[in-house]
Amino acid sequence: MLMKRKLLHTPEGVRDIYNRECARKLILQESLHELLRQYGYHAIETPTFEFFDIFSKEIGTTPSKDLYKFFDREGNTLVLRPDMTPSIARCAAKYYGDEPFPVRLCYMGNTFINNSSYQGRLKESTQLGAELIGDNSVDADAEILALVVNALKTAGLQEFQVGVGHVGIFQGLVQAAGLEEEAEQELVSLISNKNFFGVEELVGSLHMPGELKELFSMLGSLCASVDMVTRAKKLASSFPTILNALERLEQLMETLAHYGVGKYVSIELGMLGSYQYYTGVIFAGYTFGSGEPVVKGGRYDRLLAHFGKDAPSIGFAVVTDQLLAALSRQKIKIPVRDNGTLVVYTEAKRAEAIQEASALRAQGKWVSLARWEKDKPQADYLAYAKRMRMPDVLFIG
Repeated sequence: MLMKRKLLHTPEGVRDIYNRECARKLILQESLHELLRQYGYHAIETPTFEFFDIFSKEIGTTPSKDLYKFFDREGNTLVLRPDMTPSIARCAAKYYGDEPFPVRLCYMGNTFINNSSYQGRLKESTQLGAELIGDNSVDADAEILALVVNALKTAGLQEFQVGVGHVGIFQGLVQAAGLEEEAEQELVSLISNKNFFGVEELVGSLHMPGELKELFSMLGSLCASVDMVTRAKKLASSFPTILNALERLEQLMETLAHYGVGKYVSIELGMLGSYQYYTGVIFAGYTFGSGEPVVKGGRYDRLLAHFGKDAPSIGFAVVTDQLLAALSRQKIKIPVRDNGTLVVYTEAKRAEAIQEASALRAQGKWVSLARWEKDKPQADYLAYAKRMRMPDVLFIG
């Protein structure tokens, strides 16, 4: 008996999704997928597992120790995908290698991360996103950010913020300050943990120009004002990597104004990319009820070169499970349609019941058939229909 009960449980980090929760998830995914189609993005599916090299250290994705690895019969190392973007990049290089114009692709699928530190987090999660491949312009950045904002609005969120940064800011600061790798890693850890007092203390102990120290002090700003960006540009006048990044963010905010979504987007100077393959603009969206981002993404201009296509790209992924949790905690309902009909029939009326069910299905109704067992009263079937959320019950007997 204990063995049988053990079989009912799932491994740590994964869970079953059923009934209304599953219905809400499917409705949310379909509404977001429809939005991506409206923006001209074409659906693509990639395998759940790929060769290890697709997610290797050189690609700059998830660390090897956090991958689910196994072998095929030929001895090749395979992994369950931890991230969708490298798979999409591989596909784009393979199927659109000679396309000179931008390619817009969208996807939906599960990702897998085998990380023991993910206490209370899912190791399998669903991501839905889009990739704009072959366009390095600020217009492409703005389109993706506008799509992110509209995706969160489509989901039903009213209060959220998308922080936007640029990997060139931190990279430029590290280069300009000539930091050793140990100091750089310590800074990354401090910034990732939002310990900006620690950043100030560490920077104060190092020898560097006053302009750089002031720029480092701005990394703690989660919503940089226009004046702060202007000041940062002045301080960065001798550091082109930092200056170019700031100017790109400034141009992005100007372009986003045309989409009417500027109030949802703020510049976050201290943002760090979650993947090493990011090369430019990066972003993450937050809302109440979720300690993790509900959406994340960025520009990866060199990733496709690993697969043979030199194409600048930018994309994002909505973490569906985090978004659903946030919607639930904010008591934002996803309307689930209950239009099911339970047709209960006696054996003698089987043909009539099947014909009636077919006619109702032709009208777009959801119909379940149930043969009427002699020892069960109508009340049992009415209660069953209620449990299965079928508002209509038809008895044929």
